[in-house]
Amino acid sequence: MPVRGVRGATTVMKNEASAIYGATLELLTTIVKLNGVRPEDVGYVWFTVTDDLNASFPADAARAGLGWMNVPLICGREIPVPGALERCIRVLIAWNTPKTQPEVRHAFLHGARVLRPAWAVDLPGDAPLGVP
Repeated sequence: MPVRGVRGATTVMKNEASAIYGATLELLTTIVKLNGVRPEDVGYVWFTVTDDLNASFPADAARAGLGWMNVPLICGREIPVPGALERCIRVLIAWNTPKTQPEVRHAFLHGARVLRPAWAVDLPGDAPLGVP
């Protein structure tokens, strides 16, 4: 079965464990719903966070929130590029699926929608893209 990459990103308002957990769980839940991802089909998940997020590991949301206890998870730091989006959590999921790459739905939420407007997912309470 082919392995496909599923990308996603979101932002949090504060560097707090509960904010990181909640935002990551929302992001993963959105990706799961958009694609029908099952944990037994996930090869691994790689999370990155910007330098301003260090209150908790995003992987905790996958383990505790989704029960992904047998999925290999890892967290790392995003490259600190000057002017880059702040308080951002990114994810790359290696997913074993018969879907073609164009059929895979990615999810860029909240402030991270500006990173990949074509993959932006509007959630209740989000401002239109380009409006603060």
